[in-house]
Amino acid sequence: MPRFPARLEPGHPSPLGATYDGGGANFALFSAHAERVVLCLFDPSGKREIAQFDLPECTDGIWHGYLPMVEPGRPYGYRVHGPYRPHEGHRFNPHKLLLDPYARTLIGELKWSDALYGYRLGAPRGDLARDRRDSAAGMPKAVVTAHPALRPSRSARHHWRDTVIYEAHVKGMTASLPGVPPHERGTFAALADPYVIEHLQRIGITAIELLPIHAFVDDRFLVERGLKNYWGYSTLGFFAPEPRYLSRRDPEEARIAIRRLQEAGIEVILDVVYNHTAEGNELGPTLSFRGIDNASYYRLMPDEPRYYINDTGTGNTLNLSHPRVIQLVMDSLRHWVMQYGVDGFRFDLCTILGREPNGFDQGSGFFDAIRQDPALAEVKLIAEPWDIGPGGYQLGNHPPGFAEWNDRFRDGVRRFWRGDEGLRPELAARIAGSADFFDHSRRRSWSSVNFIAPHDGFTLRDIVSYAERHNEANGEDNRDGHSDNSSANWGAEGETDDAAIRALRLRVARAMLATVFVAHGTPMVLMGDEAWRTQGGNNNAYCQDNAISWMVWGDESPPEAEGMIDFTARVATLRRAYPVLRSDTFLHGEEFLPGLPDIAWTEPDGARLSPEDWHDPTRRAFTLQLAGRSAQPGATDVLRIMLNAADNTVHFAPPDLDGAEFTLVLDSGAPEAPTVAKPDGYDVPGHTLAVLAARLSRE
Repeated sequence: MPRFPARLEPGHPSPLGATYDGGGANFALFSAHAERVVLCLFDPSGKREIAQFDLPECTDGIWHGYLPMVEPGRPYGYRVHGPYRPHEGHRFNPHKLLLDPYARTLIGELKWSDALYGYRLGAPRGDLARDRRDSAAGMPKAVVTAHPALRPSRSARHHWRDTVIYEAHVKGMTASLPGVPPHERGTFAALADPYVIEHLQRIGITAIELLPIHAFVDDRFLVERGLKNYWGYSTLGFFAPEPRYLSRRDPEEARIAIRRLQEAGIEVILDVVYNHTAEGNELGPTLSFRGIDNASYYRLMPDEPRYYINDTGTGNTLNLSHPRVIQLVMDSLRHWVMQYGVDGFRFDLCTILGREPNGFDQGSGFFDAIRQDPALAEVKLIAEPWDIGPGGYQLGNHPPGFAEWNDRFRDGVRRFWRGDEGLRPELAARIAGSADFFDHSRRRSWSSVNFIAPHDGFTLRDIVSYAERHNEANGEDNRDGHSDNSSANWGAEGETDDAAIRALRLRVARAMLATVFVAHGTPMVLMGDEAWRTQGGNNNAYCQDNAISWMVWGDESPPEAEGMIDFTARVATLRRAYPVLRSDTFLHGEEFLPGLPDIAWTEPDGARLSPEDWHDPTRRAFTLQLAGRSAQPGATDVLRIMLNAADNTVHFAPPDLDGAEFTLVLDSGAPEAPTVAKPDGYDVPGHTLAVLAARLSRE
């Protein structure tokens, strides 16, 4: 056992966390209301507590001390003394070992027991009775780490207009990946495998957006059902990668994977959860923030601080009105950019982060901090623009510089191709970049992240295979998940051997996917949609860490997979080939050339749509025509995008353009159709999107 000194030296209040300097480590922890903070050291396994030291100094609410001789790899935690008065918002309990919020590496797993709770479960006075059992045996511990050298500048940078996002899960993407050692499946080591990278390159992906990789918790109610928190939206530590995604338990594995993806031209975006933590509501466990300084870290009910404001739906809400909490978030973001080299972030329930006491505010402390930070100046920022609190739906209202998930695009596309009435105006607005939401404050059309299916809902295959959710495996009597999925089964609920139904489903799915790639905005594809992945109708697979959620590879893939992969690659190639599909400015029908507007909408016969025509509920076919500069210098591209959501074939006439020779470049109903001239227009079958293209030699 190492011989540590009897007490800590004063140390410094900055930086927060455990900072190794070659001769020892400085420990710094924020707690405005604590009365005493005790550093607890453990043996290398993290199972036995071997020493305790009081942090001797407190500067501006930061408790700190320096311990000579401690080496990297040493597990530690904190016990924080202070008032236990839940009615006043204080829940200090020194019997509970607490994880350092700035922990960069974790050892051990959370083991659920009643000892993890700060109050006596079942006591007559509920959470007012403090529990005195020691929780250390069931807690993961932070580990003192030597900071790696700063990562060099990122090698994969794509302009927003050229970005194609692939939303994926580290384990789900690789749990059944062939050709890698079993212990590497489901980890960063497998994510960086050449087979995965080549697949992403084949389908035109420029950025992979990973579901949460911050250390997280499997909720107790899930563990008791034999399930897991597969998605990972239950964060325990904002600086440490989730240990289960590291085959060697070494964070360097994540850095290597990120670097290899970037070297292949693929940016890495992290889905981050700064709106709540794994500690839940007032009945939840005491794992870190609650026991360190509950009244500072969380938003509490003003009149009853015993209870938490729950704008997240998860039981608690982080208090980003507090400067130290904003600092925690900003330090975490910089950590992942500077230490791991990531290229961007998708903010879960981002409206929460912009909330001040009076509601959502574009000028909130968080938005001001992130937009001025030089370390974050060039990373991509994506908002999930809603929460469940008052005024929580804020699509289009986030500050310039943010892109936003566009659920209006998702729902409009699904309903149009399902054949709903009166959807032509809605679909037209979504394809044109959702200018009704984003064309203000000098924002660009890439601000709209366009998708059909994200992780929380049906997969593309299930959108056309199920009319209802089928979440029985979640153990909640099929009550969880969205009840309205804007989906259709096209003749049979779920899997079927009916060849006609299977063919129709593929046709509709390809039309939806093509719509994502021809629309202005930033396209996003859900992991496995290109390979015809199904979740068996489960639209809330957050707890399904199994074949329901995993990517299927190779010989185990469905027979339709290869064709869907080829089609995805084709529409991605089409988008790259025509700059007019990637315009980052909004188009409003201005003349690009004399007599040729940059955007126009017509009936299939070429007639301009009148207001009455737009709102005719019986019509399900129309044309979008785009004109813009070509990739060929001195030339103009004209694209005629023909959409037919009806059951019958519709003839689309060619436009009256002198010198224009239109060629078929895409038919979602016949994905292998050759590129051929179509001077007389084109017959578009039902449930199909087709594209004619002409290149004019004048500007």
